[in-house]
Amino acid sequence: MEPVPSHGEPLQFNPYIPEVHADPYPLYRRLREEDPVHEAFPGVWVLTRYADVQAVLRDGGGFSSDERNSALFDVFQQSMDLEPGSLDASAARSMLFLDPPDHTRLRALVNKAFTARVVEGLRPRAQAIVDLLLGEAVERGSMDVVAELAYPLPITVICEMLGVPSADHSRFREWSADLVLSLDPMMSPEIAAKANRATEGLADYFRGLVSERRANPGKDLLTALIAAEDEGQRLTEDELLSMCILLLVAGHETTVNLISNGMLALLRNREQLARLRGDPSLIRTAVEELLRYDSPVQLTGRIPLQDVEVGGKRILKGQEVVALTGAANRDPAQFPAPDRLSECRGSSSPPTSWNGGRPSPFAGRPDCRSSSGSAVHGTARLRRQRAAGPGGRRRDVGDVRSRTTCCRSGPRTGRRGA
Repeated sequence: MEPVPSHGEPLQFNPYIPEVHADPYPLYRRLREEDPVHEAFPGVWVLTRYADVQAVLRDGGGFSSDERNSALFDVFQQSMDLEPGSLDASAARSMLFLDPPDHTRLRALVNKAFTARVVEGLRPRAQAIVDLLLGEAVERGSMDVVAELAYPLPITVICEMLGVPSADHSRFREWSADLVLSLDPMMSPEIAAKANRATEGLADYFRGLVSERRANPGKDLLTALIAAEDEGQRLTEDELLSMCILLLVAGHETTVNLISNGMLALLRNREQLARLRGDPSLIRTAVEELLRYDSPVQLTGRIPLQDVEVGGKRILKGQEVVALTGAANRDPAQFPAPDRLSECRGSSSPPTSWNGGRPSPFAGRPDCRSSSGSAVHGTARLRRQRAAGPGGRRRDVGDVRSRTTCCRSGPRTGRRGA
């Protein structure tokens, strides 16, 4: 366990301080112990206890995901040098920024298309992609897990799921990399413009693909989304485009981060790596534990719709509440020995890493877990693994966090799994 920062230093939540960026968990622990409902800035509150985080994220009637309800929304638009109201339309169309009943309606329609049968049909293909990528690594004798496995795997799975031709997959990777930067709460106007261009590019591409699928239905998820109907309602074209973009960002970046963070955690906990290598049946619980131990999504936000009290602190309507899911998943009141990685933890408390308490077909999806599990287990079977560099570097993009450490993995005898 890393030492808690000195209690003589002022308590400050700033994830962009280099040492906090490198390892946020000591700061998370200090926040939980000293000020679990912490006003980081005027009108911005940070929660670190599991109970508080879960209570806020599960209160869909009292807290909003729609940033237009924030007292800081207009200030944000001004800081980005944007015209008032210019973000309203795009924010309103995204499922991430909607509240019931709109969120409920969209979820019901998407669930009609995103069925268990669709997910099960992806598993063999995801495994085949993992086998192919690891086979290429065996031939090379080394592999950068992030660049050569974690990145290409989810983008390939998602593109194939949507029916995107393989020749266009590289374009989607570029768009996803630009678009995910928009999740950073401190993005510059230049980054915002780059993300907007990526959104426009994706929207134009999907607009053409939707038109093609309407004329020539296929067996892909996009065709199923077009056909989905619930109580006489269907997704509009704008909603279809938004869903496709959300699927790309939510599915790609979180899976990349889970695989990358998971392998780095295993490389730092060799006894757990050996257990997983020796017992493939542990992979399902191992993925859940890796989600808890170092979440691919470290925080998410909500806005109270009325004045509320959380942990004895009064939070006013319209103020920002930042739920630190990464801190909640290390709360000793919920998880015994939380700083220890244990694939057999078997806790009845789910990590707050994926869905943030609000049901969503794109959060905590079985295909993300399945792809990540196949990748982690396949990589764990390789020998002579090491983390490149003195401990790795972490890339932080606000709601989505990952390490860009290269994990070099070489086979012992030239055969994968030897």
